[in-house]
Parts: sequence; C-alpha cells; structure tokens
Amino acid sequence: MALKTFKKLMKFPKKGGPGRKEPGKGKRPSKSIKSDGKTSVGRTDTNSAPMTMKDLLNNPSPTFQETPQTGRVRLFIDKLKLCCVMFDWTNEANQTDSRGIEIKRQILLELVDFVGKSKAVFSEHVVVEIMKMVKTNLFRTLPPKVHQSMIDPEEEEPVFEAAWPHLQIVYEFFLRFIVSGDLDVRLMRKFITIDFVNKLLDLFDSEDPRERDYLKTILHRIYAKFMMLRAFIRKSINTTFYNFIYRTERHNGVAELLEILGSIINGFALPLKEEHKQFFKTALIPMHKVKPLHVFHRQLSYCVTQFVDKDHTLAVDAICGLMKFWPVLNSSKELLFLNELEEILELTQPEEFEIVYKPLFTRLGKAIGSHHFQIAERALFFWHNEYISSLIADYRKDILPVIFPALHINSQSHWNQTVSTLTLNVLKIFVDIDSQLVEECSKIYESEIQQNEAKMKQRSEKWSRLIKG
Repeated sequence: MALKTFKKLMKFPKKGGPGRKEPGKGKRPSKSIKSDGKTSVGRTDTNSAPMTMKDLLNNPSPTFQETPQTGRVRLFIDKLKLCCVMFDWTNEANQTDSRGIEIKRQILLELVDFVGKSKAVFSEHVVVEIMKMVKTNLFRTLPPKVHQSMIDPEEEEPVFEAAWPHLQIVYEFFLRFIVSGDLDVRLMRKFITIDFVNKLLDLFDSEDPRERDYLKTILHRIYAKFMMLRAFIRKSINTTFYNFIYRTERHNGVAELLEILGSIINGFALPLKEEHKQFFKTALIPMHKVKPLHVFHRQLSYCVTQFVDKDHTLAVDAICGLMKFWPVLNSSKELLFLNELEEILELTQPEEFEIVYKPLFTRLGKAIGSHHFQIAERALFFWHNEYISSLIADYRKDILPVIFPALHINSQSHWNQTVSTLTLNVLKIFVDIDSQLVEECSKIYESEIQQNEAKMKQRSEKWSRLIKG
C-alpha cells in the first residue's frame, strides 16, 4: 500500500486527469512540486543539469518541515543533487567555499534526519540519486600518506581527513539508508555491485581512523544484507591480506578488516569449508610475520581463536605457525605471541596437544630462560591456567626434561625476584605431581653440566698446548 502511494506521489499531473492522457494530445513538460505546493518546470528532473555552487549559494533550499507531504520526495531529490557540489578543502581562505561548505553541511544533516525518521519507500528513481550523491562524496583518490609506516592510533597522533565535516555526515546518511527496513534488497542489487564494494575496500587504506570505523560498519551491513556478495567480499579481503603480507606490509585498514572477518568467522557453519581452512592457513597465520603486528594483533588473535574454536584440529596449524614465525630479537612481539599462544592452548584438545607439545615446550623453555623478565614471567604464567597446567601434567615425563635446565637456572640465579619466585612455584607443582621425575631430571641435568665442564676443560687444555707449541 505504501509503495502504491509513493508511486502516485512520483507521477506528474497531465491534462485530462491524473495518470490519463487525452487522445490526440502531446505530453506536457515535466513538472516538480515546490515547497509551497506549486510546480516548476524541468529543474528537478533526473536528467537535468547537475547542481552548481551558484545553485547552492543563491537558491536557499526549504526545510522538510516547511514542505507539504506531497512535495517532500521531490525536495529530497533536490537536496541530494545539491550535496553533489564538491569543495576544495585545501583552500581555507576562500570565503565563498566556506559559506558553501556550511550550507552543504546543514543540507546533509537534514538528509540524515529525513532518512532516519521518514517511513518512505525508496523507489529506483530516488535510489539512483542517493547512490550518485554517496559515490560523488565518498569515492575519491586518497591523499598521500603522512606516516611512512603503520601506526597505532592509541599510541601516536592519527591523521584526520580535511573533508571530514562532510564525509562523516555522508557516511552516517549512507549507513542509515543501508540499514533501513524500507529498503528493497532486490532493487539495491543494481547499485551495491562488485565495483561498488571494491571502491569501498580501497577507502579502508585511509589514515583517518574515524573513516575506517564507518567503513567497517557499512561493509559488515552489506555483507549481512547482500548474500550474493559474501563470497566476493571474503575473497577481496583475502587478496588485500596477501598484498599486505607479501608485498607492502602497509595497509591502514587491516585491523578493521580483521574485525569484520571476526564476525564473519563467528557465523561460519560447521563443518568448516575447505576454502575457509585454506584462508586460515595461507592468510591469517602468515600475518604474524609482518613487522607492524602490534597495530592489529588483538583482532588477528581473535580471528585465529575463532577458527580454532570452530575446528579444534586447526590448533596444530596455529601453534606450528606461531613456532615458525616466532620473533627472536623483538621482545614486545614475543609477548604478543605468548598471549595468543595461551588463548590457543585453552582451546586445544589433548590429541592435538600431543602432536605439538615437543616443539612448543622447546620454545617455551627458551622463553622461561630469557633474561627479559617480562617474557620469562609471561611464560611461567602458563601454569596459572588450570587447563594448560593439566595438559602439561599429563605429558610431564616428556615436557619437564625439556624445560628443567631453564627452571633450574632461574631458581638459582635469575636477576628478577618475581621470575625466581614463579620458577620455584612451577618446580613445586612438578614436585607435588611427580617428585621422582624431578629428581631424575635434576640428576640428568647435573650429569650434563659435569660433562660440559669436562669438555670445556679438555678444550682449554688443547688450546693451551697449541699456544705453547
């Protein structure tokens, strides 16, 4: 019923009554309804010339409240056309531009309010103008990068887009339009196309975190609403990640794309498709090797744990991947790896743990023996996790001999008191579980120390003989 009413509003009166044409008579010029209820010829037709700065400045647009109900759709289209007038934001001294910028901002705010409150049906005629305005304002060439590398907005001052006073309102308008319950998804398939999504994805490289946040929300809504685009969006994100990992190591929107991906993974049906597992192995795991990992690690870790939670067999790939890309000289990155490793181990089943525990605890033994107290402390905290501690207890006969040298050295001579205390607590846990095993490991370690000392003594004696000739 609402659609029929809206179509009636969009028809123009013709001679001989509404919707009818007298025989033998030609068509009259198209007319549009003004805010005072009168009609004007031609200017508001879809095919009319685009609005200019002169129209924006010299022809004040009435408000929706001043306009009769029958004329609001036409006024809405007029305002959309006025908002296609663009400005040079680098020229702050131009007073004409400054006045036009403020007028356009007010019109955009009116459009947002109209879309949010009105229960209008969006016909194809209206949607064409909406999409034209959105594309004109949003799709642009991003300015040259200010920062030479990726930055964390919480740690460094981000770069803000000069045109944000307009862009923010256009994004808000488009978001309200996309989530509107009055939107016909079948009609929107003509406009939300692969090309449109590609251009949205290009904007994710913007240095302004506010813009990326809007893009994240909008792309997620598009993914939820347009099922035919889901596979393409996943593939495009995959391609973006490949370029980031293997070519540029620079993309400002990686964190936001990973957030979208986290929600997508959460909705995957079980069992996981092979393409999803492939993406996990070839894109998400290799992302740990890039230098700016700290910028998006929280989102990446969430995606990895979501996959492992969906399919516990992926825990082996995740842990082996971390071992492969484990940082050697970057302590802050190593801490991130240790945090993620604990989250993965919490989801690891005993059969997967049995496959990976030997290389895993060889690496953890080195972390426990680290001179960097935060790394040693973080590794020792694994025993505070009841589930991980129980897994270690089950395989203690193979794990303790690997980590015992690091535990012994820490308990005897580590410079940090907290690390020494934690080490003694871990040793006590092993003693309580299997004191005989601890004793055996201690004897083996002492024997190895004696053998090493004997070898060093022999080597020193050989060098002494060589020096004396």
